[in-house]
Amino acid sequence: MQHVPTTSSSKADPSADHPLRVFLVEDSAVIRERLTESISALPHVEVVGHAATESEAISALEQVPSDAVVLDLQLRAGHGLNVLKALRETSSRPRLTVIVLTNFTSPQYRGRSMEIGADYFFDKSRDYDRVCDVLEDLARRRAQN
Repeated sequence: MQHVPTTSSSKADPSADHPLRVFLVEDSAVIRERLTESISALPHVEVVGHAATESEAISALEQVPSDAVVLDLQLRAGHGLNVLKALRETSSRPRLTVIVLTNFTSPQYRGRSMEIGADYFFDKSRDYDRVCDVLEDLARRRAQN
């Protein structure tokens, strides 16, 4: 299900011509809300939608303009690796930055994610804050261009 927030710190900033648009693929409502809150607090960054299943994510990401995706691997229905594969196989879409944020951090999942095309791979329990660091850096680089 797609969700578009009604408020965002980047929308309040008139200098943000085109904020970094982030789409969340996360089936836990608690984590999704926490991510939305953290990401929305960043300057020039906005959460443009979310999905909780593989099919919702693939469908929504074809329709919702996004610059970055925060992707969990274990979803309510389906798997994040299939979402990542679909994103990388769709040549008509501009290149998205994909940040995998998961509890499934075995070397096999990390290796497969990076092989398919993840840009970052973070452990939810240890690296949660690094997602915002990456997004903030992406938004800052965007603003400089």
